[in-house]
Amino acid sequence: MVLLESATLVEQTNPLRSSSLPCDAYLLAIAALGSHYAASASAPSHRIYLFDKSSLRTLQSFEGHNGGTTSLRGVDSVAGTNRRVVLSSGRDGVVRVWDDRTGATAIEMPCEGEQRALLSCDVSLDGLTIAAGTELRSDDALILYWDPRHPAAPLRKHTSTHSDDITSVHFSRSPSSSSSRSHHLLLSGSTDGLVCISNAEEPDEDEAGLYVGNVGSSVSQADWMPSRAGRAGVWAATDMETFSVWSDELDLNNDLDIREPSVHTQARTWVTDYLVGCHASEESGLSVIVGSNEGDIALLRNADFHDRTSHWSLERVWTGHHKGVVRSALLDERANVLLTGGEDANLLAWSCASLPKEENGMAVDGSSSPPVLAKRDHEGDIEMSHFSPENKRTRYL
Repeated sequence: MVLLESATLVEQTNPLRSSSLPCDAYLLAIAALGSHYAASASAPSHRIYLFDKSSLRTLQSFEGHNGGTTSLRGVDSVAGTNRRVVLSSGRDGVVRVWDDRTGATAIEMPCEGEQRALLSCDVSLDGLTIAAGTELRSDDALILYWDPRHPAAPLRKHTSTHSDDITSVHFSRSPSSSSSRSHHLLLSGSTDGLVCISNAEEPDEDEAGLYVGNVGSSVSQADWMPSRAGRAGVWAATDMETFSVWSDELDLNNDLDIREPSVHTQARTWVTDYLVGCHASEESGLSVIVGSNEGDIALLRNADFHDRTSHWSLERVWTGHHKGVVRSALLDERANVLLTGGEDANLLAWSCASLPKEENGMAVDGSSSPPVLAKRDHEGDIEMSHFSPENKRTRYL
């Protein structure tokens, strides 16, 4: 893989705003609400904190989950709500919807029977189905589904999609899709090395699985990519710090070891040590946020993920304030801000000027250098025409 310095590279050493958790804990995940940001903390706190968007002042906190909060999302609708809310899962085997006005649980969805740690969760675009992935227990790793209007017990469970911990579940979130069925397609990733697409509404588990791709090592993160020129796709990252892009019927298009490339800029040599996350949007495509062991952060992009020879570009670098590993990142395109949270318990807001928009699968930045696009984050929208049940194929390894 070739990584080049972008002609529009921006390097920053001073954040716009900063805040810290009121405890000695890692900042694990960040989510956006209307006028707030939410962030989850590791042990010993395990709490979920709310921060004012304009000042990053701590407003209040939720109790979180016993044993730890494993995933945190800001979602637009749950069970008919018309306001953005916080959704979380935890090692206590519960998915919770939080009321940020009171700090209390608005909806609680427990496992049925034996308690299992939930490692990931998401809600469908219409807000009427919630999915969560469990850890492996007694040879089974489950995908559980709830109707949040009747949260006392799961509607159904899929037991054979994965054979190990399910680390990621994400519903398709394309508002442009003409098929309501595509909104109930669930992408899942697991430490068994598989990324899968399932029909969340199918009660017959033998018929629920649609596509499977084998990444080859433990999947730590996975999510949908924005569609370009009618080509749908997903990305996946592994515990070995490799990054893969899959398109159409989950055929591998591109893969790389993110630690291999480095680039010398006017100010420094950038070397990637780990992937933090990805940000996906229909306007700017997919951007990959990576970090260094010193606590610096960079944003990478790629001009065309469908072309294995396409160059990667170093677009943004933020340095000098986190101490150690950065655990979470959220790119707020509306505010042109990147939020980062680290093992130093700090939450930082950095200026992030609008990214070059994509046109026909290529980034447009007005420069003559190779266009860019790349790593991952969350809540991308995608046209799902290639992943309809009519296109179902058999599982392969």
